[in-house]
Amino acid sequence: MAYPVTFDVERPAVFQRAQAVLRIALLIILGWVGLPIGLLWLGIPVASAVLIGQNDGKRYLDEDGPVVIRSLGWVVGAVAYLALLTDRLSGGGESPIRFEVDRSGTPTVGSALLRILTSIPSLVVLGLLSFVGAFVWLIGLVWVVVGESYPESLWGYLRGLVRWEVYLLAYLASVVDVYPPFALDTGPAPCAV
Repeated sequence: MAYPVTFDVERPAVFQRAQAVLRIALLIILGWVGLPIGLLWLGIPVASAVLIGQNDGKRYLDEDGPVVIRSLGWVVGAVAYLALLTDRLSGGGESPIRFEVDRSGTPTVGSALLRILTSIPSLVVLGLLSFVGAFVWLIGLVWVVVGESYPESLWGYLRGLVRWEVYLLAYLASVVDVYPPFALDTGPAPCAV
């Protein structure tokens, strides 16, 4: 059974060297404000719990869910850009990102907050894989600067990391009830039927 979140990205034929330099600058800036970005993992379930508390789980999914998913889409686009998957940010026109969520479950305030704890095993594994991913990213960046492209296998690994993170973000936001799979899926996403 497929996970209720879809993430894929269109691989550019050629990566732009200028975008590689811009990524480095953005990552340096983000490094200075790293603590608030790290709080994203804690903030998403708390914000979801607040929204669920204002209504109920069904209304959260039906009324707030589309806004939450659009917000996650912006985060997903930025992460895909920084992860060296695309040279274009999402927004304003055609997006290189395919991000879809089939909302499910009946979230409660308690279940939203409990996701902070239940996501720890997935975060630990993702963190370990991301350590390797940092080296893959650096190698890919050097390839882009030298030859304006990098191997498909490295790109697939980075796409798999971002996909895992996207699944986890949707779970933390309580828009899906299914726990993210413990799998580094580096292949293309299945096409929508």
